[in-house]
Amino acid sequence: MTHQSHMSNPVRSSLARIVASPVTQTVSLLALCAAYIQGPLTKIFDFNGALAEMDHFGLHPAAFFAVAVIVFELAASAMVVSGFLRWAGALALAGFTLLATFIALRFWEMAPGMDRMMAINAFFEHVGLTGAFLFVAAFDLAKGVGK
Repeated sequence: MTHQSHMSNPVRSSLARIVASPVTQTVSLLALCAAYIQGPLTKIFDFNGALAEMDHFGLHPAAFFAVAVIVFELAASAMVVSGFLRWAGALALAGFTLLATFIALRFWEMAPGMDRMMAINAFFEHVGLTGAFLFVAAFDLAKGVGK
């Protein structure tokens, strides 16, 4: 064993302890769900804005879709953060994110320029979020294997 690999074990163990701690995991899951908590709260406090958003994306009746999105995002986020059927909440948010991304960030229909570049960046950020939710679901489901 080299000196360097021997030195990395305590560092690796310390990092693993920090990353695997319940506090770090909860904060990480809250961060992952942050947009799905902030978004519905914004819609609640500006319901007319929520209705305008649904109209903008052609979702009718707007009030039904606004309420459905609010309830869905808050419930699925609560599932992910709390651990209650975490895999189901994560899969639901992965599917929702992917669907919403293709509805809201249609960069391929935009003219070249700054708006298109911002939409491309947001599109792929949302693809990344989808992947993270799939990873959370896979990890949660794998924990239950053999039980």
